[in-house]
Amino acid sequence: MVSLDDAITAKLESHGETFEILLDPKVVELIKQGKEFDIVEYMAVEDVFKNASKGTKPAEDKIREAFGIEDIGEIARKIAEKGEIQITAEQRKEMLEAKKQQVIAYIAANAINPQTHTPHPPLRIQLALEEAKFHVDPFKPLQKEIDEAMKLLRPLLPIRFEKSRIAIKLNGSDYGRCYDELVRYGMVEREEWTADGSWIGLMEIPGGMINEITDKLKHKTKGTASVKLIK
Repeated sequence: MVSLDDAITAKLESHGETFEILLDPKVVELIKQGKEFDIVEYMAVEDVFKNASKGTKPAEDKIREAFGIEDIGEIARKIAEKGEIQITAEQRKEMLEAKKQQVIAYIAANAINPQTHTPHPPLRIQLALEEAKFHVDPFKPLQKEIDEAMKLLRPLLPIRFEKSRIAIKLNGSDYGRCYDELVRYGMVEREEWTADGSWIGLMEIPGGMINEITDKLKHKTKGTASVKLIK
């Protein structure tokens, strides 16, 4: 549950009355993405206010008249979806920075330089987006922000989204400790155990994740893991 200091206000005017609730800023993105979630878990206070900053509440009959229900979760969802979201300048700044980092992280993980078939470092992507004067909108769906960022990046960087196929070889004794890393990055398309007890697997992963999965597997196997890009 979010603290009162970090909460944002959702405000709905209906039936001649004002209804406000205090929410975790994360709710904005969840609503925009159309995700199913329990909004009560994101409320700073499980109550409806007339003026949240003053702590005043509307009469119960006004709530029933406006919403026709008594379930706090359903009332809160209606206020959040149909009302106006109010955020402070500081909250907006934090949301913008978090959204921008999400965009950068996604592109770094899923895109490659088609000339070298290697990922672009996050810093390179960030600097290019700054050069292109890319600005995020805290209320815009993440996928639309990514599409806009890629449109601005293409004139500046050789870049495209791509899946890469890799072959991985592990010592049999390392397979168990590496399994969680393997399934986190993608699905093993084919696998086999060799005569010497080694495990070999073929995977398709986001193009920008090759260096990361290589580093993780090397770390877990003390350098014995082999990861090769299949062209």
